[in-house]
Amino acid sequence: MKKKQYSEGVDMQDVAGENDAQDMNAGQTAQTDESDIVSEDNDNADAKASDVAGGDKLALEWKEKYIRLSAEFDNYRKRTLKEKMEIAAAGGEDVIKAMLPVLDDIDRALDAMNKTEDIESVRSGISLIAQKLGDMLKSKGLAEIEAIGKDLDTDFHEAVAKFKAEPEKQGKIIDVAQKGYQLKDKVIRHAKVVVGE
Repeated sequence: MKKKQYSEGVDMQDVAGENDAQDMNAGQTAQTDESDIVSEDNDNADAKASDVAGGDKLALEWKEKYIRLSAEFDNYRKRTLKEKMEIAAAGGEDVIKAMLPVLDDIDRALDAMNKTEDIESVRSGISLIAQKLGDMLKSKGLAEIEAIGKDLDTDFHEAVAKFKAEPEKQGKIIDVAQKGYQLKDKVIRHAKVVVGE
């Protein structure tokens, strides 16, 4: 190649050589940059793969915890339902056992009614049985709802009729058609009452 000289005195072959060297350096830099990018992509892919694997492991742990917790709750629900049924059955059994002596007394009273002509002794025997039954029910928490002379309270009373009454008895309960009862603090039957108007 012939050397061309320019007025500045720059050798074109030297310029061409420098350009070739820069091109080679640029190519090497590009290759280095590409390998760095590929290396970074591989690192990112590895990091993402490990994140996914970690996430899958965490998801499995949570799934196992959920299944275990769900099974425990189901067992708890079944156990408490069974306990409630046992308590209700035991409560009913307790009341029935307490009523058996009263039932025995009723049987004896019926026998005595068939064998005697003395109405007064039968009457007193039945009164004793009624008192014994009332005492037994009170011991279990049963209480009669008081009504006569009280103001009508719909939490405890149910008005079934109204009758004309003296001014001081208006709005008050003047008669009870059916007694009401509460078990401890819960009303189990409202008293059916007649109210004065």
